[in-house]
Amino acid sequence: MSRRLRLIKTGGQESDEKPLRVAVATNDLENLNAHFGSAKKFAIYDVTVEGVSFVEAVAFDDVTGQQGKHDDIDDKITPKVDALTGCALLFALAIGGPSAAKVVKAGIHPIKRKDPEPISAVLEQVQTMLKGTPPPFLRKILGRADKPSFMDEDDEEEMVG
Repeated sequence: MSRRLRLIKTGGQESDEKPLRVAVATNDLENLNAHFGSAKKFAIYDVTVEGVSFVEAVAFDDVTGQQGKHDDIDDKITPKVDALTGCALLFALAIGGPSAAKVVKAGIHPIKRKDPEPISAVLEQVQTMLKGTPPPFLRKILGRADKPSFMDEDDEEEMVG
């Protein structure tokens, strides 16, 4: 069973930029500090170049242990994948192969981090990536077909020469 805490926006300015929805596996809603299967919560944010906004927190009553062994009787992974609907990225300390396959099949790119870190730092790193030249998989998610700026310079040089 899961519980959701969602913010409801009332008015405000809408940005033309498509936000990137990011989920973070957490046990305290302050830090990236959980494995996917054992995460008690997912903190979900919309990230743009201009800012970050909290979307919702999803809490789970039934989680796996962090030992990497899963109970085959109860499917604890599918509800977690379902809770991530609409997310493009998932940050976690670890994610097992079967779970990663389900996450990827749902169109979510899992990103493993070696050590715990504040969620704010993770979101700042995503913003920095969005401000620069995002990797190809992220450009596709964002609907940006544009080439990196260094590619444009090379094309111009070839045309001139």
